[in-house]
Amino acid sequence: MDCIVARSCGPCSCNLYSMTATPLHAPVDPRAVPPRAIWVMLLALISAFALSQACRTVASIMATSLQAEFAIDAQALGLFAGAFHFAFGSMQLFMGIGIDLHGVRRTVLTAFPVAIAGAVLSALSTSFAMLVAGQVLIGIGCAPAFLVCTVFIARHMPAHRFAAISGLAMSLGGIGLLLTGTPLAWLIEASSWRMGFWVIGGWGLLAWGLIWALVHEPVHPLDATRQQESARQALAGFGALFTLPHTWGILLLASVGYASFVSLRGLWLGPMLIERNGFSLVQSGNVAVAMSLVSLVGPPLFGRFDPGPATRRRWIVGFSLLVASLFAAFAFSHSTVLNVAAPIVIGMLSGYMILQYADVRAAYPAAMTGRALSVFTMAMFLGVATMQWFTGLVASFAAARGMEPFTAVLMSIASLLTLGALAFSLLPAPRQHPAQA
Repeated sequence: MDCIVARSCGPCSCNLYSMTATPLHAPVDPRAVPPRAIWVMLLALISAFALSQACRTVASIMATSLQAEFAIDAQALGLFAGAFHFAFGSMQLFMGIGIDLHGVRRTVLTAFPVAIAGAVLSALSTSFAMLVAGQVLIGIGCAPAFLVCTVFIARHMPAHRFAAISGLAMSLGGIGLLLTGTPLAWLIEASSWRMGFWVIGGWGLLAWGLIWALVHEPVHPLDATRQQESARQALAGFGALFTLPHTWGILLLASVGYASFVSLRGLWLGPMLIERNGFSLVQSGNVAVAMSLVSLVGPPLFGRFDPGPATRRRWIVGFSLLVASLFAAFAFSHSTVLNVAAPIVIGMLSGYMILQYADVRAAYPAAMTGRALSVFTMAMFLGVATMQWFTGLVASFAAARGMEPFTAVLMSIASLLTLGALAFSLLPAPRQHPAQA
């Protein structure tokens, strides 16, 4: 067997993934399918991704209502918010194998009904345990939502446009963030937090229907001649990633970068503005919408101005440290102006994270791109779950000792982001694969 790792990344002793196996992301001949049909399918997939974006940020707006109804503290609130992301992240490897063996369409159509069931369970919850169980189901069902978009783009779009198109997909999916700002706050004030979950369930049904009707993934002309992988071979292919030294720096930064944005936007922003600055639920929702709006601009902007493999990693480190410094400054401010402005600036700068997707695509040979993206996504969302749980613990610890909990939370986020950037810059860097960059 010829080892892909040996061919593309230098000598290695592993034979974990053979050239005879079906590449997860083999690019389709662009003449085979009209570009318009490719874009229609991508937009249908993005409708599911937008729902997952909404689900991962509901805690910020629902927090006050949930604390009142279930008598939960900040640590339990962090557990609620993190449950979605833990389930979402832990399923990435399995969703990657599913895409390997069964394709984008079958994987997302099989998983998404679980998210719908989770939304129904959440809406009907009579205990905090049921609520957390609902979040776990939603996380499992939404697990392939963005992965299928990135794999679809890697398979069916030009390599040199990967960062720009991924940024556009992330921006369009961010519409889900907008709906968990002011609109969700209005809905909760007019009815209850339960109605929010009923809306999520209905949206899930609509997205599933769109994907069922519109997504029929093109097949590469050579696929019929390739040996189909077994589940064991696919799992071994994932294991090969962890034998490469540059994987660890990538994953350590991935675990804190997106987590810093989601922990602020999806968990702490609403409670902080309400308790620290006396905002109403709708007013805090307005700030959440503003932060979400600017976060839609960031990914396509950074994707458009991707500096390329020569300096991309320096950009990633620099912007990570800049965002960490903003969190640190934000931590000690009680100024209403700064407490509104800082999240908006952080939302704009969060778009730099799309460069990490391009970095992952350039860091691995072609036949490993799809599974590398799934492991990267797994690290991101397990990082979100861990950070939300950890910051809930930090908030409870600070409050028990008479400290301002939000200062402790924001400083902990700044510290973790700084450590991630240092790991990314100091650990071994990958060789670039020109065709992928």
